[in-house]
Amino acid sequence: MTNPMDLENQYGAHNYHPLPVTIATAEGVWVTDTEGNRYLDCLAGYSALNFGHRHPALIAAATEQLGRVTLTSRAFHHDQLGPFVAELATLAGKEAVLPMNSGAEAVETALKLARRWGYLVKGVPDGEATIIVADGNFHGRTISIISFSGDHEAHDSYGPYTPGFRSVPYGDAAALEAAIDETTVAVLIEPVQGEAGVIVPPAEYLPAVRDLCTKHNVLMVADEIQSGLGRAGATFASGRAGVVPDVYILGKALGGGIMPLSAVVTDRAVMDVITPGTHGSTFGGNPLAAAIGRAVVKLLEPGDLQAHALAMEQELRDRLEPLRAHGLVGLRVHGLWAGLDLDPSLGTGRDLCEKLAANGVLAKDTHGSTIRLSPPLTITPDELDWLTDRLTRSLKSMTS
Repeated sequence: MTNPMDLENQYGAHNYHPLPVTIATAEGVWVTDTEGNRYLDCLAGYSALNFGHRHPALIAAATEQLGRVTLTSRAFHHDQLGPFVAELATLAGKEAVLPMNSGAEAVETALKLARRWGYLVKGVPDGEATIIVADGNFHGRTISIISFSGDHEAHDSYGPYTPGFRSVPYGDAAALEAAIDETTVAVLIEPVQGEAGVIVPPAEYLPAVRDLCTKHNVLMVADEIQSGLGRAGATFASGRAGVVPDVYILGKALGGGIMPLSAVVTDRAVMDVITPGTHGSTFGGNPLAAAIGRAVVKLLEPGDLQAHALAMEQELRDRLEPLRAHGLVGLRVHGLWAGLDLDPSLGTGRDLCEKLAANGVLAKDTHGSTIRLSPPLTITPDELDWLTDRLTRSLKSMTS
């Protein structure tokens, strides 16, 4: 049998540079490769697997729905969509949900929604709307999104670019206020910048963003695709900071690691600028995804997973702090999410991820010498000990 990795290299687009691990099976926080090697999954699909691989409640919901109906298109009603949007709206404390598929689709939907609200409600002259974003952002890879990306790999050689965006330093409320003018319709912000390396803003920043948006009649749009649904030790990272945005953008974990499912969640005063024919998606809100999404919401409703992630934050920090003596020059922990900066003289983040994989841990590098850890929210203290032991071994092998 031909090696699947070789087939991928021969026939697949080379838009990723994965570690040389071919996963065949998975359960909970663990995955097993085609050769029988077992790994602790500390990437968790960039938070898409917040509940672990093949969570029994999610698999049961998907299996039951597979036996009924998987797609109707939005040309008709189906019996899962109404309950799904009602339950998700309630979880978020909002009034309306627009379901999509990928996270990037949800971001694009939010951008369209903000511009349309700006023209129809705020009264910005047609074609002049501007949206403020933050330096170091990552919101996806569509043309409009990469148009305001500072990541040269994601941005370069894809022009001409979509206009209408202003980027300001992340965490700087004064710079944000200076960028707002009468054409500003929204501020699009990640409560925690995940792709940038788990960058947590100053405690006063998100409340300041909220106040400025209210003051200037601008929509605060929180991209919680990675930070939301438990990852930050709360249902939403915004909420942990005591902030309620005007618009939530959700994805990844919303599909339970089974189906692409994303959503824009807001109130009627904003959502109702979208009318029949002005936006849509063939698969958006399909029965299979909606059934899984309902099961995800049910897992989050009691708050146990969020509380566990918050409790594990200090456990994770306590285990990682001593590793500063073994080559870490930076460390940020927020919920069950960590950004680790390796001393560049020891190697790259990719080098460390390769060492970790050899020691049974899967993680992902970003921006040179930084790696991210985002295990499923179901990880136990004993499994955190196991992770720390393997991380220590990997770092020591780079310093010896």
